[in-house]
Amino acid sequence: MSSTSEQLRDGVRVEEDTRDTFAAPADESAAGKRYFVVIGSDVARRVCGALRSAGHLVRHLAQPTDEDLRRALDQEVAGVAVLLDDDVESLRYALAVEHIRPGVRLVVTVFDRTVAEQLVRVVPNCQVTSPADVAAPVLLAACLQPDLLAIDRTPSGHVGARRQGDAVTLETYRPPRALKCQAWLGKIRGQLRPHDGSSRIMLTGLAGLLAVLLADWAWSVGFNHRPPVEAFFEAVRTVATVGPAAPHGSNAYLVFAGLAMLVTIVFTAVFTAGMVDRLLAPRSIGVVGPRALPRAGHVVVVGLGQVGLRLCTRLQHLGVGVIAVERDPAAPNLRLARALGVPVVIGDATDKFVLRRLSLHTAEAMAAVASDDLDNIAVSVAARAVAPDLRVVIRAGDHEAIAETQSLFRIGIVHDLGSLSAAYTTASLTGLRPRGVLAHGRRLLVERADGTFTPWPHAVRCDHHQDGAAVPADGAAVPADGGGDRPCGRVCPEGVAQRT
Repeated sequence: MSSTSEQLRDGVRVEEDTRDTFAAPADESAAGKRYFVVIGSDVARRVCGALRSAGHLVRHLAQPTDEDLRRALDQEVAGVAVLLDDDVESLRYALAVEHIRPGVRLVVTVFDRTVAEQLVRVVPNCQVTSPADVAAPVLLAACLQPDLLAIDRTPSGHVGARRQGDAVTLETYRPPRALKCQAWLGKIRGQLRPHDGSSRIMLTGLAGLLAVLLADWAWSVGFNHRPPVEAFFEAVRTVATVGPAAPHGSNAYLVFAGLAMLVTIVFTAVFTAGMVDRLLAPRSIGVVGPRALPRAGHVVVVGLGQVGLRLCTRLQHLGVGVIAVERDPAAPNLRLARALGVPVVIGDATDKFVLRRLSLHTAEAMAAVASDDLDNIAVSVAARAVAPDLRVVIRAGDHEAIAETQSLFRIGIVHDLGSLSAAYTTASLTGLRPRGVLAHGRRLLVERADGTFTPWPHAVRCDHHQDGAAVPADGAAVPADGGGDRPCGRVCPEGVAQRT
C-alpha cells in the first residue's frame, strides 16, 4: 500500500472499484483468454489457481530446465511469474525468460534489494516484488493500530489506510504520543538490564569493583580528611590491589583497605570471566545502546526471516522498540539484524521461560511471522498463556493443513501472507501495476496505480504436483508442444482450482 504525495493529506478519500473479480487493462480486455507461465511452488499454485479461475490458460512449472522453459515460452505469452524463495534461482530464471522472450511482462520474487535493483536495471520490463514487502504494511498496522488496514512509508512520511464504508481513506499516520513515550521509557529501562548470564556476571563484577572504589574514596574523604583527588588516587590503588600510597589513617582503615583488596580480586575475576565470554561468543543483544532489550512499549517479532526483518525495520523507523526472537543461531539474517541495531534473542519462543524474559506484559504486541504456520500458532498460544491481554498477530495460510484461517482469530489477528502475495502477483501479471494489497477480514483490496482500490478474490491453490501443460478454463489440457509433461487438467478437473 502506497500513495502519491497528493494523497497524504488527512481525510483524503480514495474511491474504491466495487468489482469482485479482477480484470485486464482496457487495451487487453478484449483479447479473452490469455496464456501465462508461472514458475514456483506454494504462491505459484495460488497464482495459477487465480488465473485459471478467471478463464486464462496457465502453464505451471515447479523447477523447469532450460529446455522446459523454451517449450513453455514457444508461443505468445501474456506474462511470466517467477515465484521462488531463492534469489539466485529467481535471477537465473528471470534472465533466461528475458533471453527467450525479450520484453515479456515479467514478475519476479526477489528478497535482496540490491539484487532487485540490478535486475530491474538489466530487465526494465521486469517487476520485482517479495512477500515481505507486500505484507509488511499490513502486519505493521496490525501490531500498532488494528483499526487501520495498513501503514506504509512514503517519501513524505507514513500513511495509513482506513476502511470507511465502501471506500478507503488514506491519512497521514503518526504514532500516538503515549506509545512513543512508552517506547522511549521502555528503551531507557532496558539499559544495563542484561538478558543473558554472561552479561549479568560481567555487570556483577563491574558493580562490585565500583562499590569498593566508592567506599574507599568515601572513607578517605570522610574519616581521614584526605583531599578528594588524593582520595580517588588511593582508592584506585586499593582496587588495583597495590594498596594505599602510604599507610595512614586509623587501624580500622588499614584493615578495611586490606579486605577491600582481597574482595577486589574476586570481583575482578568475575568481571573478566563475563567480559571474555561476551567477546568470544557472538552476541545479538547489547547491555547498553540500541540493541539493549526494551522493557515496555515494544513489539516482539518471532521469526527473523525476510518478513520478520522487514517488520522490525519498519517498527524502528516509527520509533517503536522491537525484540526479535530467532530459534536458529545460524540464521542468515542475524548479521544484518545486528548491523541494523535490532536486538535478537536466540531461543525457542514456544518456551514460556523465554517469553517471560521478553516483558510481554508491558509489550505493545507480538507478531509470530516464522515460515511455519504451526510454529506460529504454538508461539501465539504460549504467549497468550504468559500475557492473556497481549495483542497477537499471526502469519498463517502457507501451510496446507490450515486452509481456513478464520478459525484462528480467537488467538490473534491472522493475515494470510500467501494470499496477499498471490493477489499482488496476479494483479501485476494482468497489467494493473499494483502499489500494494490490503486485507480487510476475508476481503482483499488491491491498490491500483491511479490510487483506487479494487476488491480481489482470495486465490485458491491449484493441484499441480508436477510440471504441467497449459490448461484452459474448461479443464481440457492444451500442451504447448505436444511433449510429455503431465497435463495439469488431470489433477485440476473442470477448470476449477481446488482448495486444499
